[in-house]
Amino acid sequence: MSTGELLSIEPQELQFSFELRKQIGCSLQLLNKTDNYVAFKVKTTNPKKYCVRPNTGVVLPRSTCSVMVTMQAQKEAPLDMQCKDKFLLQSVVANAGASAKDVTPEMFNKESGHHVEECKLRVVYVAPPRPPSPVREGSEEGSSPRASISDNGHPNSSELSITASRGSVDRHGRVEAHDVSSSEARAVITKLTEEKNSVLQQNSKLQQELELFKRDASRSRGGLPLVYVIIIGLLGILLGYLFKRT
Repeated sequence: MSTGELLSIEPQELQFSFELRKQIGCSLQLLNKTDNYVAFKVKTTNPKKYCVRPNTGVVLPRSTCSVMVTMQAQKEAPLDMQCKDKFLLQSVVANAGASAKDVTPEMFNKESGHHVEECKLRVVYVAPPRPPSPVREGSEEGSSPRASISDNGHPNSSELSITASRGSVDRHGRVEAHDVSSSEARAVITKLTEEKNSVLQQNSKLQQELELFKRDASRSRGGLPLVYVIIIGLLGILLGYLFKRT
């Protein structure tokens, strides 16, 4: 924290998590340590690159004020991630009850006899936070979703042997789980095969019953003339017997 007689400023340097083609913001906290109204003004060596809101204002006695500094999206990364841009925060005692609209450039003119405090802030680029590990979670219930990592940053061999049955390990030691849809597809194929076999069995049974029905029908058609022959034979015998008696 940078401390003056009027304001305490935090942080002492503006840190931006640099990313290409993306606006990045950094917040300043101003604390008024006095019982007076304190006016402030923020300047920069590169005004086209940064947007400061508010760039002027008044901090009430024993109060705080937040200033947001936004760096415009950059198309190229700086050499060695170094930045020479700087900010200057000026502060001066203002009249009681003053507001932001009462702040004028003349208030920060040292030649007019005003006691102006100045605090220089440098700009620092930091690397953006790394995304989380791309290790996928396992889909099987009751199993560990991730392989444990040993102290040297590589997966434990015991965990890899267990996980290998349901996934694969790439050259970086990351375990990739098989897609759950493959097991579902196998289940569907098995079910369809069983239904197909059941339909074939029913079809074969129906064909056998149809053959039996055809055989019974042919027998019934072939038996009718034989019955007639027997009946006629019996009638002939009966008539012959009657004729003999007469």
